[in-house]
Amino acid sequence: MIIEIGHYALLLALATALIVSIVPVIGARRHDRAMMDVATSGSLAMFALVAFAFAVLTHAHVVSDFSVENVWENSHSLVPLIYKYSGVWGNHEGSMMLWLLILTLFSALVAVFGRNLPETLKANVLAVQAWISLAFTLFILLTSNPFLRLDPAPAEGRDLNPVLQDVGLAIHPPLLYLGYVGFSVCFSFAVAALLEGRIDAAWARWVRPWTLAAWTCLTLGIAMGSYWAYYELGWGGWWFWDPVENASFMPWLAGTALLHSALVMEKREALKIWTVLLAILTFSLSLMGTFLVRSGVLTSVHAFASDPSRGVFILCILLIFIGGALSLFALRAPKLAAGGLFAPISREGALVLNNLILTVACGTVLTGTLYPLLLETLTGDKISVGPPFFNLTFGLLMAPLLVIVPFGPLLAWKRGDLLGALQRLYAVAALAFAAAVIVFYLEHGGPVLAVLGLAAGLFLILGAIADLWYRAGIGKLAGSIAWRRLTGLPRSAFGTALAHAGLGVSVLGIVAVTTFQSEHVVAMKPGEIIEAGGYSLAFDGMRPGRGPNYSEERGHFTIRRAGVVVADTWSAKRLYTARQMPTTEAGILTFGLSQLYVSLGDATTDGGIVVRIWWKPFILCIWGGALIMAAGGCVSLSDRRLRVGAPRRRAKAKPATPAMEPAE
Repeated sequence: MIIEIGHYALLLALATALIVSIVPVIGARRHDRAMMDVATSGSLAMFALVAFAFAVLTHAHVVSDFSVENVWENSHSLVPLIYKYSGVWGNHEGSMMLWLLILTLFSALVAVFGRNLPETLKANVLAVQAWISLAFTLFILLTSNPFLRLDPAPAEGRDLNPVLQDVGLAIHPPLLYLGYVGFSVCFSFAVAALLEGRIDAAWARWVRPWTLAAWTCLTLGIAMGSYWAYYELGWGGWWFWDPVENASFMPWLAGTALLHSALVMEKREALKIWTVLLAILTFSLSLMGTFLVRSGVLTSVHAFASDPSRGVFILCILLIFIGGALSLFALRAPKLAAGGLFAPISREGALVLNNLILTVACGTVLTGTLYPLLLETLTGDKISVGPPFFNLTFGLLMAPLLVIVPFGPLLAWKRGDLLGALQRLYAVAALAFAAAVIVFYLEHGGPVLAVLGLAAGLFLILGAIADLWYRAGIGKLAGSIAWRRLTGLPRSAFGTALAHAGLGVSVLGIVAVTTFQSEHVVAMKPGEIIEAGGYSLAFDGMRPGRGPNYSEERGHFTIRRAGVVVADTWSAKRLYTARQMPTTEAGILTFGLSQLYVSLGDATTDGGIVVRIWWKPFILCIWGGALIMAAGGCVSLSDRRLRVGAPRRRAKAKPATPAMEPAE
């Protein structure tokens, strides 16, 4: 009976979304406060109803209620409890419920924390959020209902996909969806502003915290997904330019551009039209990622569904929301005020160049991802656009950006001094290049261009430190004064420095592991030894093992350095009983920021086994840099000036200006 109650709660959420989609919009046009207040109460009710429905589905998974088709297809009584919880969204229907839950959560957060928003803007924002909720609730109920019953109920489930039986499933999708769906708030703000036909710096101040929160979660989600694939699939890679990987990366690139564009708009009231367009495109790319994963047009380890009806439904959602928003933008944008002017050499100019590079890079990834699909649709020919294309085009676009980033914070608003910034950074550049040469020498050489890549990463890190150094006046002022100035800087300044430094750390990891890693594929018998990364790996033999729902053959390896045992590791090949599906569990040993990666292959006819061994220097910098970037986002969010709904400070001598200015 509880399953039917959960289903009924979802139907009530649909009805509530329909009300919130209509009533507040009418109220905003009539300036009827009672009708606009429906947006707040309705959004909270929607979240409560969807949360209850999601809790019912979770309960069915935890108690192994195999009368529910979703539980039967994606669970098993022997699955560990943590995978019963995470298995709720380890399938198409459950993951869409998670998407809807997070979407209504953001609506509820806007309702709660948007107290200082103008009433009409808040009503329209929550109404647009309800439009999206309505569409996805309909999608779930009509094509992806997770509450369908089986009669008679099977005695046992089919088990969760073995690849998904990992703690990564508990972390990666929720973080990714918090990023994906979080950009819906930016989209809703943009559409609401276009509906009202007015926008100003206050709008950017309201949008920026939501953008920052979504960007931070998406950064963590992408990093977690990369690391999960790295250690779980046994392939030894951290990024393959898979189309579904690209589907999450494109909103990140567009969201990064939106974050910087909103900053220019808030500080200088410039780039208004561009910022609104980016807010629309960023969430549009998130919706497109949903289509790619769930339409069946792609075959990927990430893809959930292959039902054409679902793909058509999501395609209709795409056309309605993206087409409608862009049409509204085309209608309203020419009437918006252009905003402030600035010199090309200025902080605004640096941020515009940053935006230009990021959007072109995003367009390049979009082209490489969709071109094979479009070509196959139009001509029937199948081609593959792989890593060589993306590495070349994306790498060439990112190279100048890495050099530009440290200059931005050192330039003044409106009109900057490029020579002054160069004078401040020349010592940083020299130090970064010298350190890169040292690392290149210590790693025993490689492509000479690797020195430039390492130098770029170090330049980003040292440039971020230099920004704080000069702003505090260290070296020019007394120590106590410099310390007070440093600690008195706004938290957003530290957040920006952390984000830029984190990017530099990731660049260091990418360049180092790409340039200096070594790979060995050998057939080994017990007692044999192989050298990798300055370590000796001795294969000690295979041993059988059993888990709660799988059997495995484990290979034991002893690692020595200079003849001394420093560690040991197990690498396994598992067979999950219910699905009869094999998986590879890599043995990974961490030495500082580097890792030794051991993966088992097939057995040989002479009693040995194929072993793949990678030495990956500084690979942890890739994900460590992402964590630092996300930490920068969190630090910036803690800045009072970026809290949601924080009122703008105005000078007492100046008359108060309206929160939103009418379009010219």
